[in-house]
Amino acid sequence: MADTDITGEHARRATEWIAGYVPELSPPVRFDVIEGGRSNLTYRVADLAENTFALRRPPLSGVLPSAHDMRREYRVITALGGTDVPVPETIGLCTDHDVLGADFYVMDFMAGVVVHDPDSSVAMPEPARRTAGEDAVDCLLRLHQVDPDSVGLGDLGRGNDYVAGQLRRWTGQVASLPIEPIPGLIDMGERLAARVPPQRAVTIAHGDYRFGNLMLHPDGKVAAILDWELCTRGDPLADLGWLLSYWSPPPGIETLPMAMPTTAPAFISRDEALARYGAGSALPTDDVDFYIAFAYWKLGAVLAGVYSRSISGAYGDGLAQQRGLSPEGISMLVAAARAALERN
Repeated sequence: MADTDITGEHARRATEWIAGYVPELSPPVRFDVIEGGRSNLTYRVADLAENTFALRRPPLSGVLPSAHDMRREYRVITALGGTDVPVPETIGLCTDHDVLGADFYVMDFMAGVVVHDPDSSVAMPEPARRTAGEDAVDCLLRLHQVDPDSVGLGDLGRGNDYVAGQLRRWTGQVASLPIEPIPGLIDMGERLAARVPPQRAVTIAHGDYRFGNLMLHPDGKVAAILDWELCTRGDPLADLGWLLSYWSPPPGIETLPMAMPTTAPAFISRDEALARYGAGSALPTDDVDFYIAFAYWKLGAVLAGVYSRSISGAYGDGLAQQRGLSPEGISMLVAAARAALERN
C-alpha cells in the first residue's frame, strides 16, 4: 500500500464528510490517486453507483503554505465557476484535519484527455489537435478578461510588479541552493530583471497554463483548466509566455528538457497562437519574447530546486533521473531563455 492511499479510518471519515455534501453517495467509496508527487495530490473518488468526484489535498511532505493552499485553490475555482472559464464544479471544502490530516476539497470529476507529449497528441484526430490549440488560446483569453473584483478575487495577490517579484524570489532561492551553481542561471535572472517591461494590466493569472493542465474533450475543446495552485492576480503576458514556451523551441534551440505536445502535426504554430491571442486581447504583445525567456528561466529555477532536493533524497529513488532534472537539462533552459531574450 502506498503512503498516498486513502484507506481504513481515513477513508471512512472522508466518505462520511463527502456524504454530507452528496446525499446520493453510495458507499463503499474508492479513492484512487491519479496525480501525485511533488505537487498537490488528486484522487478519483468513485462510489458503488459509479458516481465520480475528484479530491485534492496537499502532498504528504514538503508542504509550503503558499504553494499548497487548498482554501485558496478552492476559492479560485469556485469563483470562476460562474464565468465562461471552463473549471470543474466545486462540491465542498474540508478544513477539519481530523478527516485526512490536512485541508482538502472535492469537485466534479472531469472526464477527458490530457496531452502531455507529442505521442499523446497524435492519438487525437488531426482536426481535434487544431481545435485544441485554438481553444487553449481562447480559454486563456477568457480567463484574462474576467474582472477579479467582479468574482470576489480582487484581493488575490499583489497584482502589480508580478514578473519583477518572481525574478527576485526565484533568483534568491537559486542562490541559496546547496548545489554546484548552474552556469548562467543566476546571471540570466539578473539580465531579465534589468529588462522587465512595464506591466500593462493586472488580471487573474493561472501561473502554470499549459497543455499538461488542460482537460480536453475528444473534439479538442477544453473541458476544464486544472491545477490552480499558483493562481494569483498578475501579469497576463506571463501566462501567455508560459504557454508559448511549451509550444515549440525558440529559433536556434533544437532540444528542450520538457515534452511539447504541440509539436505534433496539425497543431497551430506558435506564431498562429500568438496572433490569435493578440487578436482577442487589447494588450500589445510585442514584448512576448521577454515573457517566453522569463518562462524558460523560471522553469530552470524551479527545476534547480527540485534537483537539489532530489539528490538529497527528499523524493526517494529515481526522481533525479527524470527528464530535465539535471544540470544539463537546466542549462538547456538557460540557453533557450538567452535565445528568446535576444529576439526581444
